[in-house]
Amino acid sequence: MEQSFMKKRPVLPLVLSMSLPMVLSMMVTSLYNIVDSYYVAKISDQAMTALSLVYPVQNLINAVTIGFGIGINAVISYHLGAGEEKKANAAASQGVFYSVIHGLVLTVVCIAIMPVFLSFFTTDAVVIDYGVRYARIAFAFSLVIAVSMAFEKIFQAMGRMIMTMLCMLAGCVTNIILDPVMIFGYGPFPKMGIEGAALATGIGQTFGLVIYLLFYRFGSIPVRLSRGALKEKLGLGKRMYAVGVPAMLNLALPSLLVSSLNVILSAFSEVYVLVLGVYYKLQTFLYLPANGLVQGMRPIIGYNYGAKEYGRVRKIYRVTLTLAAGIMVIGTILSWAIPEQLIGLFSNDASTIAAGATALRIISLGFVVSSVSIISAGALEGLGMGNASFRISLLRYILLIIPLAFLLSRFLEERGVWHAFWITELLAAAAAFSIYRSRLKKAL
Repeated sequence: MEQSFMKKRPVLPLVLSMSLPMVLSMMVTSLYNIVDSYYVAKISDQAMTALSLVYPVQNLINAVTIGFGIGINAVISYHLGAGEEKKANAAASQGVFYSVIHGLVLTVVCIAIMPVFLSFFTTDAVVIDYGVRYARIAFAFSLVIAVSMAFEKIFQAMGRMIMTMLCMLAGCVTNIILDPVMIFGYGPFPKMGIEGAALATGIGQTFGLVIYLLFYRFGSIPVRLSRGALKEKLGLGKRMYAVGVPAMLNLALPSLLVSSLNVILSAFSEVYVLVLGVYYKLQTFLYLPANGLVQGMRPIIGYNYGAKEYGRVRKIYRVTLTLAAGIMVIGTILSWAIPEQLIGLFSNDASTIAAGATALRIISLGFVVSSVSIISAGALEGLGMGNASFRISLLRYILLIIPLAFLLSRFLEERGVWHAFWITELLAAAAAFSIYRSRLKKAL
């Protein structure tokens, strides 16, 4: 099982080779998010508002499945670095089993709560109807999402980034192609409206999983699944959850944040709820590629930590942080140069575009500094320090921004909510760097 390239190659080329396939995948995923929302917005503003309100629950499903996948990734890469093949195989097998259980539970619970959940934020019966119809189909694929994420993190732990990229691209491209066809009914397909958007997403996710399974079955994969490994009592499940649960909470916190901000903004106008939903679609073009860097960093930082290459651990962090900051600089420039054009992708209403452009300019002030929190949290996850990573996310998504948004909105109305974003990022970055340095010093 030859994985030693993770501790032998120069750091910058290694980080780039591991991260660039994931960055490309994340950019295509961002494009899918934009295209999906673009076509839904063509149905009506009410359909787009419904999609914005469904987003927190959709993000919760992703949080649970991706978060536990991060736990799988951390445990496998550590044991690969330590040369413990049996434990790596057992972690992969148990991780897939637990992911199946997560997917089944999420399907039932999330579909059941949607009507009540939507009624908390709107009394518009049309918006609620759109949201329920979309969620019933989209959430029915939760099992597919859970198993896909398990395989994604297993492949990443082995350094198989090209395979992961191809699987993600297959799913996203399928979705992008099917979106207009199934929403508006082209060729042999009937016009399905918002249900078509949900079904296109599910079909794309299923196709991506099929490609993962084919790579696993016919590819040269050093980590193998087995039924016997499910009986191994090596404490692996506990360790996966020790990293995975904080990672789940990290990823779930934006759902709570968006729901809280929707409550604050809806007191002024539903237009600002739509603007917030549009912002979260647009910011995926920055934060998903940055997440691609984190995905490339996690296995190599975990491997080098397991191999006791502590100098490389520090250098991997610095290199990845610099690359992430570069992505955020580009995002800041675009947000100030063409905000109206970006918001205009999702609305034709002049007042909505003007309000969205103002919001984007203000929020973007925190983009560059946010890279410190993102990379610090990701590095701690790779090192198996999930609780420390969770503390950073808790600061960013709950403890700082929600009180700030509420207080500032009392004086500046909706603009106070937008200013809360960059102030939070500044404070959280200082805390994140301090947490990372203190935990790393203690661990090494």
